Amino acid sequence: MRIANRRFRVLVVLFSSLWGSSRLYAADPDVLICKDGEKFVGHLVSAKGASVVFKSDVAGQVTIDWSKIQELHTVERFAVLNKGLELHGAKDASTVPQGTISATDQQVQVSGEAPSAAPQSVAVTNVARVVDEPAFQSALRERNFFGGWNGGATVNLAYTSSTQQNQSYGAALNLTRSVPGVDWMDQRSRTLLNFNDAYGEIRQSGTPTAKTSILHAGVEQDFYFSPRMFGFGQVLLDHNYSLGLHLQQDYGGGIGVVVFKTAKQELDAKASVDYIDQQFAAATANMTLVGSTFGETYTRAYPHKIVLTESGDYIPAWNNTNAFSAVVNANLTFPVYHRFGFTFGGIDNYLNDPPVGFKRNSFTLTLGATYSLQ
Repeated sequence: MRIANRRFRVLVVLFSSLWGSSRLYAADPDVLICKDGEKFVGHLVSAKGASVVFKSDVAGQVTIDWSKIQELHTVERFAVLNKGLELHGAKDASTVPQGTISATDQQVQVSGEAPSAAPQSVAVTNVARVVDEPAFQSALRERNFFGGWNGGATVNLAYTSSTQQNQSYGAALNLTRSVPGVDWMDQRSRTLLNFNDAYGEIRQSGTPTAKTSILHAGVEQDFYFSPRMFGFGQVLLDHNYSLGLHLQQDYGGGIGVVVFKTAKQELDAKASVDYIDQQFAAATANMTLVGSTFGETYTRAYPHKIVLTESGDYIPAWNNTNAFSAVVNANLTFPVYHRFGFTFGGIDNYLNDPPVGFKRNSFTLTLGATYSLQ
């Protein structure tokens, strides 16, 4: 029995040692040494153009030019993308060097899985991107329609019970799906979904109920011809009780241009030809129109994960120049805890030809709780 216990203890110690050494090896750091002798120990994050992003265990995240690096050695695997390389799918993965990195004398050596295979060498001046291998493989993998969405949903509620009973609620959904969903590959397509609804009632005994009901929904599918130009098709639906508009249906397609795009912000402009069907509370005012949509969308990321999204559409009709409309929607989202935050936003609707007795403009201001997908 004593011999068996000794053997058991020996096996436990041996297993613990092996497990501990494997954990230590898995946690081995990457090392970056600058030409001035400064040394950083931590993990390589990425590289873009002439600079490298390295997360040091002591100094935090630092950005260093390739020209100032004497040596760089990684334990984890990366994909090194050459300048001018175009990637379209998983079939192109084999054209990209992948493996651990050792950079010296302004040359990047990429060592693959096979020990006998010679490392692939890429000049630093020819490196466009360095991306960690799991992210690289994931970006090239085909995704189903339900994956890759970014954006969020917002809700707000209010209720008052006194001499008057006042209840209101609002809901918004703004989603974007880009393919591929990374900034180091040319975008091929993009799907935009948006929905905004505001409803309210004020009731008081002996007086008519005052009601507000405003709804805007849209879906847009973009197909990119180049990084700066895309074609698109769209469907826009609008209901506005305050303007006497029962339903406006807008179906169209056209051309869009990326005016500018950076890591923090993007502005797109677009123009389309549309078929528009307007149905009013007073059926005698119903119209069928041929028009256009001239619009823009703007997004900007601020520090602390604050995000601004804004869009505006001007919709003239060519067979009735008096029947034009416009809508502007803007939202500013602040994070609070993990994916939860709050959104301050507004939507402005303008209809130039409402039925008699209705105003042309309505504005709704909202403040609500938000859940973000990203």
